[in-house]
Amino acid sequence: MNIIKFVEDFPDENSCKEHFKGVRESQGILCKKCGCTKHYWLKAKWQWQCSECRFRTTLRSGTMMENANLPLRKWYLAMAFMSFTKKGISATEMQRQLGHSRYESVWSMMHKIRQAMGKRDGLYELAGMLEFDEGYFETETCEKDRKNLKRGRGSQRQVNVAVMAESIPLEDIETGQQGKQCRYFKMKVLESHNSEEINHIIKENINDKGIVFSDKSTSYFDIADFVEIHITEKSTKETTANTLRWAHIAISNAKRTLLGIYHKIKGKYLQPYLDEFCY
Repeated sequence: MNIIKFVEDFPDENSCKEHFKGVRESQGILCKKCGCTKHYWLKAKWQWQCSECRFRTTLRSGTMMENANLPLRKWYLAMAFMSFTKKGISATEMQRQLGHSRYESVWSMMHKIRQAMGKRDGLYELAGMLEFDEGYFETETCEKDRKNLKRGRGSQRQVNVAVMAESIPLEDIETGQQGKQCRYFKMKVLESHNSEEINHIIKENINDKGIVFSDKSTSYFDIADFVEIHITEKSTKETTANTLRWAHIAISNAKRTLLGIYHKIKGKYLQPYLDEFCY
């Protein structure tokens, strides 16, 4: 769907409500009070009422939009702007596009959408042939971190990020030229560089039947215990250009996007921005 089709399908607030009602009913309504799944719709109230205990569930209850005052159509428009293009959008530009008066409301809405993107990506594992490496991202330090920095180092700190790319080997039938295509990838902020955290990232995000390519970092020695095959190569320019090509392309593109659009990101918000980029 492009933005023109979106405007045609959701021209006003009511069309967004009707669509969201249909989505929620297709997933099933669960009563918070008694756990019953049988409800009937109160059209005048725009709420569902439980058939057992008569507890009412609002249209937004249990979603990221619960307790939010922004109109549903602005949520829909924000999701469209954030997902219809590979380029990100700043909160300032989103505020201008939505014609909203308060920056804080728009910023908060966008972070809730990013968190939802991260949860969605957390539902699946990467499989097949995968590239695994790490990249360092510069983030703005908070006041507490600045006190611990040595004089002259400024207000930036390097944050280590695990990057996983699901790459598929390709061969041109006519030329026989070898290549790879990237399907999906994930990025996870690391608190440390030790093997325990690397192992946890592998178990949570990569299928145990996967084939993982990485360099010979000492933190990667246990990866073979969690996947079908783990192939390591010494870190060289050739390894970066071929074996771990898509992982490094993802790192480069993410850095360019975050720097160009958001400029300075605080460390505690880096993961949601990476979730948006991966989505």
